Parts: sequence; structure tokens; C-alpha cells
Amino acid sequence: MTGPDVAPDGEHVCSAKGCRQAAAHAVIWRNPKLHTPERRKVWLACDEHRQSLADFLALRGFLIEVVGVADLTDADG
Repeated sequence: MTGPDVAPDGEHVCSAKGCRQAAAHAVIWRNPKLHTPERRKVWLACDEHRQSLADFLALRGFLIEVVGVADLTDADG
């Protein structure tokens, strides 16, 4: 779950295990022990999994921010 998932029809799907719902949110993160400060990893999230994915990463000190999928940039991914 390290990059944006895209369904065959081009729709972004949630990165939560077993979820195939459309993603509305991008949970941006990095592991500071592995990634340089400019590195931005992305998990996509539907409305239902947005908070649990963000909480999982925040607990580990990895969460950077949560933005809308439409707000992703070329630096994300």
C-alpha cells in the first residue's frame, strides 16, 4: 500500500485492505528512518477508511497530511 491504486476504469480506489471503494482522500506519509524529507508516500482512502489509515500512520509518526485526491501533485507517490 505505498502508492495510489487505480482501477482499470481509471478510478482511484481505497488502499485499505480488502476495500475497493472509490478514494476521495490521499493520506500523505513518510517513514523518516527510511525516506528523505522530500519523499511523500501516498495511501488512498474512501470516507470510511480515511481516519483509520491516518490514525495508523500518525501513531507511528509517519503522517504528513491528508488531502483530497484531486490535490495530489507530481511530488506525491
